[in-house]
Amino acid sequence: MSGTIQSFAEAASPEQGPPRLARLREALAGDGLAGCLVPRADAHQGECVAACDERLAWLTGFTGSAGLCAVLADAAAIFVDGRYRAQVRMQTDPDHFEPLDSRETPPEDWLRGRLCDGGAVGFDPWLHARGEIDRMERALEGTGVELRPIPNPVDRLWDDRPAPPMGRIWVYPEDLAGESHAAKRERLAQALRDAGHRAAVITLPDSVAWLLNVRGGDLPRTPAPRAFAILRDTGEAALFAEDAKIDAEARAHLGDGVAILPPDAFAAELRGLEGPVRVERASAPIAVEEELRGAGVQIEWGADPCVLPKAAKNAAEIAATREAHLRDAAAMCAFLAWLDAQPPDSVTEIDVVERLEERRRATGRLLDISFDTIAGSGPHGAIVHYRVTESSNRTLKAGDLLVLDSGGQYLDGTTDVTRTLAVGAPGAEERAVFTRVLQGMIALSRARWPRGLAGRDLDALARQPLWLADLDYGHGTGHGVGVCLSVHEGPQRIGPRAGIPLEPGMILSNEPGHYREGAFGVRIENLVAVAEADPLPGGADGRLCFETLTFVPIDRRLIDPAMLAAPEREWLDGYHRDCLERIGPRLEGEELAWLERAAAPL
Repeated sequence: MSGTIQSFAEAASPEQGPPRLARLREALAGDGLAGCLVPRADAHQGECVAACDERLAWLTGFTGSAGLCAVLADAAAIFVDGRYRAQVRMQTDPDHFEPLDSRETPPEDWLRGRLCDGGAVGFDPWLHARGEIDRMERALEGTGVELRPIPNPVDRLWDDRPAPPMGRIWVYPEDLAGESHAAKRERLAQALRDAGHRAAVITLPDSVAWLLNVRGGDLPRTPAPRAFAILRDTGEAALFAEDAKIDAEARAHLGDGVAILPPDAFAAELRGLEGPVRVERASAPIAVEEELRGAGVQIEWGADPCVLPKAAKNAAEIAATREAHLRDAAAMCAFLAWLDAQPPDSVTEIDVVERLEERRRATGRLLDISFDTIAGSGPHGAIVHYRVTESSNRTLKAGDLLVLDSGGQYLDGTTDVTRTLAVGAPGAEERAVFTRVLQGMIALSRARWPRGLAGRDLDALARQPLWLADLDYGHGTGHGVGVCLSVHEGPQRIGPRAGIPLEPGMILSNEPGHYREGAFGVRIENLVAVAEADPLPGGADGRLCFETLTFVPIDRRLIDPAMLAAPEREWLDGYHRDCLERIGPRLEGEELAWLERAAAPL
């Protein structure tokens, strides 16, 4: 039995899918429904869900962090994005679940094509947001297909469904948060008053945690409570969480300005609000809207008031996360020194995960890993979100590339770093692809831009070196990252559809890649923070840039120096100097010697 936080057991069984699908179809027919939707979601619409909310995995076997299954009497399809194309085929029964790319074939298009005579398709109103259902209903107009809110049909069939988690809610230090929760509540309440809103409904766990300066233990890899909150225009708030989760210290911290109510009081509290009440169309479950409208409470659709303030970190948060990243980089370098000393064919993917987690735990500061470590060697590296299990575990072989994507949750920061590593001598094709990915990462790292631009305006910088060779990758270039919160934080992103303007203090990943299914994968990832750029002589004011937070050497064995332009070589050598200067004092002996070699100039 492994002593790691991460488990290597199979999370779901594809062979269970067909009989469970048959039972679900029987239940739907009994309810007079043509089908139903089963999303990978909970009532909080976050990326991380508790075991009791893994309905999609229970039904299909697919364990990715995003997806939806549409079930009809004679067909079923699983819709995933480009990250999970390979994984969904591996984890599900293709004779019963058709895997589809949600961008190429949205669920509503598939339903329209399958339900030619119309019919009612059920959905759980606690698991879908208004924006998603509105989009689907617009596409289904005139087809006779009705999307109908129903009690969750999977829950009636899931006999051994785990109990809801009861993780403790604990106080997050104010010196790391940089602002008291009373000040946050008043600041956001002023914004509600300015907008003419009497209250805001907050359903995202990381928003609840950030607003109240608390953290929790309900969700895997994300230290946030599974809870709702309501913020009033007076600055007072209500937290809806189980009484047993909140000890005396947390109660004293929350104080008189935050009422603590049980989860089953949430609906009644919604019905008693005075409008207008702000509700986020993209994340609040439709059930919230139903409760408000049923009581005649006026709804104003608008952004979760916590989302942008949480994304734009203050000086204390940035200072804290810098230290977390240096600590984490030292652990990562110590691990890489060990890995490089091992002969080929002697280390497995599980060995990699266990030893890296061991190095992070040795810091004495690790709260959790920030996501299950991705250690994909050879063909497994082409599975973007690969998770090694006891049955998939593979020995690293000479000539392999190893995609190692991992991170830690520390009190002072959340880390996420990917390095693609050579096992033995890499091939010419692998070096060429790696170097193009590196060029894209460097281009984004060096970016300088005027205020007001969004992630979609910068995305092409990372893809252009790949596009020149007709290559690309099927995921975004960057996601937002919290501070001792979600490793995938919104709304800031870098990608073709990322429309939120980037602001100082936002932390994002910079992670271009390329994947050859059945052969190898390449991804290089640093975390960066949006910062004010130093003015140039005679230049314009208000320019922004990225501050690099991650300091782990990039595998020089995989670089083709002839492909790099002089500014790219200069950036890389400077980055490696920074790695040595910042991380070197934290290492000694063979680990320091390894860093000196790995950070040598090209």
